[in-house]
This record gives sequence, structure tokens and C-alpha cells, in this order.
Amino acid sequence: MSHGPAVPEPAPDVLVLGPAEISRALTRISHEILERTEPGDTLVLLGVPTRGAPLAQRLHERVLAAGGAAELGTLDVTMYRDDLRSQPTRTLLRTEVPPGGVDGATVILVDDVLYSGRTIRAALDALSDIGRPARVQLAVLVDRGHRELPIRADYVGKNLPTSRHERVQVTLEEIDGEDAVTIAKPAEGSDR
Repeated sequence: MSHGPAVPEPAPDVLVLGPAEISRALTRISHEILERTEPGDTLVLLGVPTRGAPLAQRLHERVLAAGGAAELGTLDVTMYRDDLRSQPTRTLLRTEVPPGGVDGATVILVDDVLYSGRTIRAALDALSDIGRPARVQLAVLVDRGHRELPIRADYVGKNLPTSRHERVQVTLEEIDGEDAVTIAKPAEGSDR
């Protein structure tokens, strides 16, 4: 009796960053933000949901702890995405703009993974609908490369060269119950 070809087993996920490494990366980014911010500048950290929001919260806490000043908010980009027709229905999340708004401020968009750049393009479009910042910067926990748009991060926790077939997964305590960055490899023998 033939059972057909064997189905390849998925490779185990590879841990790239654990809780301590994520914490150190965020502390380093917060210090870099303070070094590049001029005294008197209004600084606004806007987290891109889902995982960019808690990362922005953590960066905000670190900036304040280091003696800096910053406002905190979130920026939902769902309706600005260019893949709405090809993706399953998405839940709209809240955009929370600080009381002072973003006009004339240095806005730092915060996200977990920078990949194609399309989410950040959507964030720039969403941001233009809520105000006119003096400048916009980008902070990401992981930059995995493979950009499709001319977008780069100003602050990066970890540059992580990957293949297009690998999947980078960020889990955070606030959402997933643990802090980790892992890479899921494609199954051996798969044609991906």
C-alpha cells in the first residue's frame, strides 16, 4: 500500500531575541532618539497596532525615565493599506493622537518588523490625514530587509537578514504573554 510522498516536517523556530535582548534594544533606541532630538522639539511616539503600540509604550517609558519628554499615541493604518482587497477583513483599531496633536512635532512611527515597507507607507498616508509634523522618523524592533518601497528605519533594534520564505514572528508580553523574536524556517524539502 503506497502512502505517497512524505510530507516535510516544519523546521523548529529559531529564537533570535529573548526578553533581555528586546529590553536592551529598546533602551538603546530610546537613547538614540534622545540624542537626535533637539531641545525644545515636541516628540510624539505613534505605535502602529498591533505590536507597535506596546513597543511605543515601552520606548515612551524609557524616554521619560532618561529625562526626556515625549507624547504617546497609536496610529491605525488599516484603511490606508494597499492590500485591503486581497486580505481577509481586518478589524479597525483606534488611532489615539496626543492632545497637542502632531503639527510641528517630530513624530516617530514605531512598529515591530520592517519588511516590504508597505505598512509604513500606509502609516505615512494615515499620518498626513491627522496633521503635519515637522519631521517623521521610524523605529522598528526588527528590520528584515526585502524592501519593496524606498523606506528605511531611523532606529533599529536588530537587523535580521532573512529569506523571503522565512517568517519573522515578534511576540510581546502585553499581547502574547512573552517577549521573543523568532524566525520560522520553511519546511525542509518544500519548494518555497
